[in-house]
Amino acid sequence: MRVIAGTARSLPLKTPEGLDTRPTTDRIKETLFNILQGDVQGSVFVDLFSGSGAIGIEALSRGARKAYFVETASRALDCIQQNLTFTKLQNRAILIKQEACSALSSIVEEAVDIIFMDPPYDKGHEKSVLAVLQNKAYVTKDTLIIIEASLDTDFSWLEELGFLLEKEKRYKTNKHMFIRKAW
Repeated sequence: MRVIAGTARSLPLKTPEGLDTRPTTDRIKETLFNILQGDVQGSVFVDLFSGSGAIGIEALSRGARKAYFVETASRALDCIQQNLTFTKLQNRAILIKQEACSALSSIVEEAVDIIFMDPPYDKGHEKSVLAVLQNKAYVTKDTLIIIEASLDTDFSWLEELGFLLEKEKRYKTNKHMFIRKAW
């Protein structure tokens, strides 16, 4: 796994040992950031369920102004810290060791531009996080929320929480859901 583009381009990233995380492949990460290419520069980026931190680090490498990394596992947080230090991006990163829903109250921003989450599949975390995000002032009409999920994850409940599906990108084994708050 490596940083695809930007100031840390081609630098290898460590991944936490064990089976608790499943890093997004370079190919899927590249596709995701091709979709986001005009939105990352100067953004405030939130990486929930960060794992190795590869998505948030990619955003920082591509010019995000600041990135929040939210993770509960100590091994994963150590890995994120090592990756940030190695890529020299730690000065624009904020690490939060908390469960995702609780950590959302620790984000102190007027507006967040992009929120990415890659929770454990098929456990319902997406709905819990969006239920909290619906009431956060930093989630504006311009905030893009991206959820990585298994192909069969049901999102029919989005509108009842006040969100709209803008786009869905399907891969062989998973998908990205691009969501915005309904206004």
